[in-house]
Amino acid sequence: MCVCVGVTVRCPGSPGHGSRFIENTAAEKVRRIINLFLDFREKEKKRLNLSECMTLGDVTTINLTMLQGGVAYNVVPEELMASFDIRIPPTVDYKAFEEQIKAWCQDAGEGVTYEFYQKDMNQTLTSIEKSDPWWSAFSCACEQMDMTLQCEIFPAATDSRYIRAIGYPAIGFSPMNRTPILLHDHNEFLSERVFLTGINIYSSLVSALATVPALEGEA
Repeated sequence: MCVCVGVTVRCPGSPGHGSRFIENTAAEKVRRIINLFLDFREKEKKRLNLSECMTLGDVTTINLTMLQGGVAYNVVPEELMASFDIRIPPTVDYKAFEEQIKAWCQDAGEGVTYEFYQKDMNQTLTSIEKSDPWWSAFSCACEQMDMTLQCEIFPAATDSRYIRAIGYPAIGFSPMNRTPILLHDHNEFLSERVFLTGINIYSSLVSALATVPALEGEA
């Protein structure tokens, strides 16, 4: 699963009346920040589109999700803020990526700072080797149901991140096939047939996983 990072960049500037050419404005800085973040977004998008083997979980996604600031139409604000939703694959050096954010802020102008409102630095990967008893039980159950598995790093965040945070491996799974991806979109839906089939799939998987014997060191 990709790491979900939320960052807000604060851009301070000189306030004043909207009729003047004020120097060192917050708007100039926030424009620079938005350009830097979205230029990187475009590079990652092109990298994904040019590769036949990459999935969304193999690249870093960035989206501008909030803009805040201003008090009146004719007042140049003393601060503007831009918030970004970022999903980072576990293969990326997180410290190096944060240094990149820091460099973007420095490039945008004096006094520009950033703060995380969400930051998960867990880079743990769950084994999908046949030798792993949990994966073996899971994948064999899928084979018996004549299901083809597509393994990839999930780009969005799920509650499994809390399980990984306390040291347990976790596998995300969705039987929602033949369904368009409409997460947080308009008219998000699941057909009745896919829903009912999913119940049977989960029943088989739970039964298979429940038969995995206790591992060495487990109670």
